[in-house]
Amino acid sequence: MSTAEIETRLTVLYEDPFWIGVSERIENGKLTVAKHTFGAEPSMAEIYEFVLDHSYDLKYSPPVDADMKREHTNPKRRQREARKMVAQKGVGTKSQQALQMQREENKIERKQISKEQKEAEKQRRFEMKQQKKRAKHRGK
Repeated sequence: MSTAEIETRLTVLYEDPFWIGVSERIENGKLTVAKHTFGAEPSMAEIYEFVLDHSYDLKYSPPVDADMKREHTNPKRRQREARKMVAQKGVGTKSQQALQMQREENKIERKQISKEQKEAEKQRRFEMKQQKKRAKHRGK
């Protein structure tokens, strides 16, 4: 039986107007991401409490391939490569892409639920009209 290497990282950053935490989990070469909104700037104690008590509540995005390369290269070369990559395809880390995929899935799910609710309401109104029609017809 092989053991899977799991790496987890929590990054807390300010995304106007709130402080958010981005939790990245790499398991078997696949990256999944979850986002949590803290609101006001969290203290270290609040972050520690969140990690211990609430990290299991996070809903992670679908897995995407994670680049597992860790090369030690010249920092200037890395900066040039980063600038070149941003110029080619814009800013978008793997985590941001995974969060975007999660948003898209939630959007599709919400649309489907909304559509079902509209259909149910439409059916209910139709039934009410039919009952009203029958009641008028019986009254004559």
